[in-house]
Amino acid sequence: MNEEQEFDLSKIDPSEIISGGEDLGDELADGEFEGDFDGNVTDEERLRAMRSTLDAFELEEDDRDILTADGEFIGFAEPSLEAFPVVAIVGRPNVGKSALVNRILGRREAVVEDIPGVTRDRVTYPAIWNDRRFSLVDTGGWEPDARGIDRSVALQAEVAIELCDVVLFVVDSRVGATATDERVVQLLRRSNKPVFLVANKVDDSVQDPEVAALWSLGLGEPRAVSALHGRGVADLLDDVMKVLPEVSAVAQPKLAGPRRVALLGRPNVGKSSLLNKAAGEERVVVNELAGTTRDPVDEQVEIAGRVWTFVDTAGIRRRVHLQKGADFYATLRTSAALEKAEVAVVLIDVTQEISDQDLRIIDLVLESGRALVLAFNKWDMLDDERRKYLEREIEQDLAHVDWAPRVNISARTGRHLEKLVPALEAALESWDTRIPTAKFNAFLAELVQEHPHPLRGGKQPRVLFGTQVQNRPPTFVLFVSGFLDPGYRRFIQRRLRETYGFEGTPIQLNMRIRERRERR
Repeated sequence: MNEEQEFDLSKIDPSEIISGGEDLGDELADGEFEGDFDGNVTDEERLRAMRSTLDAFELEEDDRDILTADGEFIGFAEPSLEAFPVVAIVGRPNVGKSALVNRILGRREAVVEDIPGVTRDRVTYPAIWNDRRFSLVDTGGWEPDARGIDRSVALQAEVAIELCDVVLFVVDSRVGATATDERVVQLLRRSNKPVFLVANKVDDSVQDPEVAALWSLGLGEPRAVSALHGRGVADLLDDVMKVLPEVSAVAQPKLAGPRRVALLGRPNVGKSSLLNKAAGEERVVVNELAGTTRDPVDEQVEIAGRVWTFVDTAGIRRRVHLQKGADFYATLRTSAALEKAEVAVVLIDVTQEISDQDLRIIDLVLESGRALVLAFNKWDMLDDERRKYLEREIEQDLAHVDWAPRVNISARTGRHLEKLVPALEAALESWDTRIPTAKFNAFLAELVQEHPHPLRGGKQPRVLFGTQVQNRPPTFVLFVSGFLDPGYRRFIQRRLRETYGFEGTPIQLNMRIRERRERR
C-alpha cells in the first residue's frame, strides 16, 4: 500500500484539519472562509486564517520571530573583476613549502605530512598581509629528470613560476644547497622574476650560522624562517610586499561571481580529467594512480558560454576513519570544499558497479544541504551488457535521489560536457527557490484536505501553519499539533517537488509541535 492510499483511508472530518478546530472557525467568520478548501479564497486570506490558528496554541519566543520575519534570503552580488598579485612558493620535495603556506594563511589549509611528494597540484589560496591582498600558490616538489606523475608535478611547478609576480624559493637549511636546488636556481633565473631565497627549518638563533652557506646559490641574502613556529615569516612578508606590484602583471582578471561547483567521487573516477577538459589545459595532475589529487583545486572554467568555479577534490575513500596521513587530511579538506560550494557534481564510473562508497558520497552532499548533479562518467566505454545492469542499479540504489539531474559524459574526451550546464542551472535555481508564505500555506491547505494525516492512537496531528525559513537548501517549518509520521513528511516533500519542481536540491522539512493553550 503506498502512502497516498494510506492517507485516503482516514475517516476524520477534513474540515477539522484545515480549520484547526472550533477556535479557528470563530476566527474565520469574518472572512467567510469555510473548512473545505475553497479556490475562491485568495492566498492572502487563507494565510491570515491559518496564521490565526496559532493564537490558540502555546508559542515560544523564536516562533514569533519566524512568524513575524518572512525569512532573510542570501542574494548574489554582481560579479566583479579582480587580478590580485601572485606569490608562488617553489622548491624541491619536503622542504616545507605547504607548511609555509599554512603559516602565511594563518590556518591549516594545505595538506602537510613528513614525507616527500604530498602536494601534487598547483593550488591557489587567497591571502592578505598588512591589508594587501594577494594570491598564494602552493606547488609540488620540483625534481630534475622526473618521470611519470613526478614529471607532471614538476611541470605544474614550472607553470606556477611563469604565472606569478614574486617567487619564494624554499630550501631546507638543515640539508643545505643540493644539486636539485641549483637546478631550480637556473630555472628561476630564466624566469626573470623577483626571487626570495627562504631558508626554512631555522627554529632558533643557534642555527642561524648554517644559513650563510646558502649564499652560494647566488640569489642574494637567504631569509631564515621557521614555517613550523613562525619565526622570521612576518619579516619575510614585509619584504615581499615591498616588491609585490599593486596589480598583477600575469594574473588574468577573474570574475568573483561564478557559482562554485565541487567535483566529488571516489578515487580515480575522473574528477581531475573533467576539470582539465573544462579548463582547456592540464590544470591538475592526472594519473592512473588512485588518489592523485590531495588539495582542493579551484579553477574558473567556461562551458557553453557560462563561467563556473570548478573545485577538484580528493577522492573520498571507503573508510575515512582508517585513513592515515595525507589521505586522511585530504578527505577532511574535501568535506570543507563541499561546505564552500553551492552545487556538487558527483561522478560515478559507469564501468564499475555503483558501490556503497558512491552512496556515501551522495549522502555527504545531502547532509551538507548542497544542490546535487549526478554525472555518469566514462559513458564512451559502456557496453550493452553493462548498460542493463547499470539501469537496474540506478533504479534500486539511487531511488532516494531520483530528483537529481543526471548527465552522461566522458571526462577524458569531453563528450557531452556542455550538458552539465543546464543540469547545474536547474539544480541551482531550485536550490535558490523561495515559496511565498501565502502560496505555501495554500499548498498545505489543499494537500491536507485531500490527504489528511492518518489517525495514530486515536489522535490526529494537524498541520496548523507552514513557512519557508530559508533557501540554499529550501528549508520549511511546519507548526503542528502532534508528531507527523516520517511517511507523511516524505509525502509532503514529494508533493512539493511535484508542484514546485525542486529539481536537484534536497528539501528540509522541520516540525514544531505546539500544544493548545488551556482555556480559562
